[in-house]
Amino acid sequence: MLDNLVFSLNATMPIFLMMVVGFFLKKIHMLDEHSTSTINKVVFRVFLPALLFEDLAVQDFVSIWDSSFVGFCALATVISIAIAAGIARFDKHPSDRGEFIQASFRSAAATLGIAFMTNVYDNVAMVALMIIGSVPIYNIISVLLLSVTAPDATKDGIISSSLIKKTLKSLITNPIILSILAGLVWSLLRLEQPVIMQKSITYLGNVASPLALIGLGASFELSDLKTKWKAIALVNFNKLFLFCLLFLPLGIYWGYRDDKLVALLIMLGSATTSSSFIMAKNMGHKGTISSAAVMTTTFLSSFTLTLWLFILRTFGYI
Repeated sequence: MLDNLVFSLNATMPIFLMMVVGFFLKKIHMLDEHSTSTINKVVFRVFLPALLFEDLAVQDFVSIWDSSFVGFCALATVISIAIAAGIARFDKHPSDRGEFIQASFRSAAATLGIAFMTNVYDNVAMVALMIIGSVPIYNIISVLLLSVTAPDATKDGIISSSLIKKTLKSLITNPIILSILAGLVWSLLRLEQPVIMQKSITYLGNVASPLALIGLGASFELSDLKTKWKAIALVNFNKLFLFCLLFLPLGIYWGYRDDKLVALLIMLGSATTSSSFIMAKNMGHKGTISSAAVMTTTFLSSFTLTLWLFILRTFGYI
């Protein structure tokens, strides 16, 4: 029992401590809002894609590809969105519903997820398959939801062709998706990486996880907790407990174990991604629910993920 607890803490506490470092650096003014935004942007566009490509390019994807796992991730994502949308119907403020739904289902699969998986298994191949199944749905549904629930949404929530084009463009230019596709192609072609290229990508990838966590920690704003606390509490319940309770047993029943099960745990129970706040603000929302959800789920997931890992480890599933 004690060994299982130590295993779980070893996987989650370094992640939490890196976020504490970011929060502390912001408090002593070594980081500000502009520098934090820049960190989050460069991590998303450069360092995380490098880490994903680095790991995937050397994989034998013919042997690790699992269509049923990708399909399970996609189906669980769609059902989670439907459940969150059903719960959001009880919110008296229609303009808050889009933020609530997005914060409930959209996980930090790339930032926190990759750091979490490398701590547990030192291999992100299953995270990549999970991302393929879930992140395109995240992006498409988030844009549509936030557009039709925005305070200045068009009459009857009609979605314009320009919005559809913008959504498709954001999807096909997503650096995470592009790096996964590049890694897949490189792996399937069995290409050798020149030493200079390999070392350079490795250097970039090594920066990704710690810098991403520091950026998330520095993004915390405690003042966001003072308003909309009921909606924020419900988002935390959905994000950290409800979807895990619903879909982890199904994944276990389906036969998923070890890194596949941990990838599912990341998708279902990790923190709300910080990009949900950026997208909400850019689409006319106040962003209060989104920013507070990112902060609280990131903090609390350090403990809830430890709990879920401990449970899965104790029952011998990982």
